[in-house]
Amino acid sequence: MHIHILGICGTFMGGIALLARQLGMEVSGSDANVYPPMSTQLQEQGITLCEGYDPAHVKQSEPDLVVIGNALSRGNPAVEYVLDSGLAYTSGPAFLAEHVLQQRWVLGVAGTHGKTTTASMLAWILEDCGMNPGYLIGGVSHNFPVSARLGDLPFFVVEADEYDSAFFDKRSKFIHYRPRTLILNNLEFDHADIFDDLDAIKRQFHHLIRTVPGNGLIVHAADDANLDDVIRLGCWTPCEGFRNTVSDQDGLWNARNVHEAGEQFDVYLGNTSFGTVSWSQIGHHNVHNGMAAIAAARHAGIPAVEAIRSLCSFQGVKRRMELRGTINDILIYDDFAHHPTAIATTLEGLRYRVNGQRIIAVLEPRSNTMRMGSHKEALAPALTQANEVILYQPTGMDWDLDDIITAIGPQARLFDSTANIIKHLTDLTQPGDQVLIMSNGGFDNIHQRLIEALQEKYA
Repeated sequence: MHIHILGICGTFMGGIALLARQLGMEVSGSDANVYPPMSTQLQEQGITLCEGYDPAHVKQSEPDLVVIGNALSRGNPAVEYVLDSGLAYTSGPAFLAEHVLQQRWVLGVAGTHGKTTTASMLAWILEDCGMNPGYLIGGVSHNFPVSARLGDLPFFVVEADEYDSAFFDKRSKFIHYRPRTLILNNLEFDHADIFDDLDAIKRQFHHLIRTVPGNGLIVHAADDANLDDVIRLGCWTPCEGFRNTVSDQDGLWNARNVHEAGEQFDVYLGNTSFGTVSWSQIGHHNVHNGMAAIAAARHAGIPAVEAIRSLCSFQGVKRRMELRGTINDILIYDDFAHHPTAIATTLEGLRYRVNGQRIIAVLEPRSNTMRMGSHKEALAPALTQANEVILYQPTGMDWDLDDIITAIGPQARLFDSTANIIKHLTDLTQPGDQVLIMSNGGFDNIHQRLIEALQEKYA
């Protein structure tokens, strides 16, 4: 079987491509935005990539099935060709459900924040404990060579995204997955391009809960009022809550003796201690993610003591506080944060790690929600831990960032060119600085270009 994937370099669709290859299918694909790490990963697996959405790419590949990513819509020339030609087509989530998830014990990780990291933690726990799980994660974990694999039966870990499935299926992706174990990490308003309000997202999460069997388990953040609302809409599955603070409540996972940067914490279920996680991750949000992964792994048969041992060797995920380079004691990080809550927690974790050293935050507000201005009131407060703030004003935004610059104060600067940002950083930075670059896209390869500029300066 030959499939052609439209939007193949997205993190999710790239994972679909890898799984299809492992199923023995011939795979090709098209995308308008080809950048690492996904493009590199696909090419290493022998998957043919076509730049752009020329209908000729689809026609020449003669696929049996076209898998259409949710970033594509009517009017796209490749989509129009598929429809006009009467080719068989499906969405990525539907393909995953039909060809991979049948007869699997699916462990789904849902929530506004932390899905990729938590799914990576959970997959690593199962892997380290000898289960050889399948997984599809919206990023590249340092513990695994690729972002998706079939693995062995029965376990399959999937990042369960609430974004819509395709232009012809506006249900959230996670509706297709039917998890037996479900993590609900948190819930905030996001994806303003497809959801009118928070209640619309809650309805999709309620529909997800309806798919979890009665002999499954829902692991949820115990302090999230929005998740409480979702569960109150109806739940037919046992639940276990978790929180980052001390609780002697039976059945509630809780972290105790959490070190300031989150690099060590004790794991309790009620008042029963299971051990200590000591790892390289930072931030209280990662403590939160780790607690969820431990609880979910326990439902799959991994004792909490073993899960804790495995987490101690978890190495993190690319583009999640990933150190890209150190030049003359100037550290340059790449992070995927693009929602104000994620921006704030990422900066908080870095601040705990570096104490009084200067943090320079560089942000590209690239997501559809950010471009629409839905989070603009929360953006300036999210950046308060940074000593210097550099904002990039992309083209096509519905608003400008001048008010954010004013709200932050004189330590904030606005640029409309990545070349000018690099020049400014090259002049500004000094030994000991922490440069945190945040974007959910390629950001014009700014990380590597900055590293090269600093190398030239200090050569």
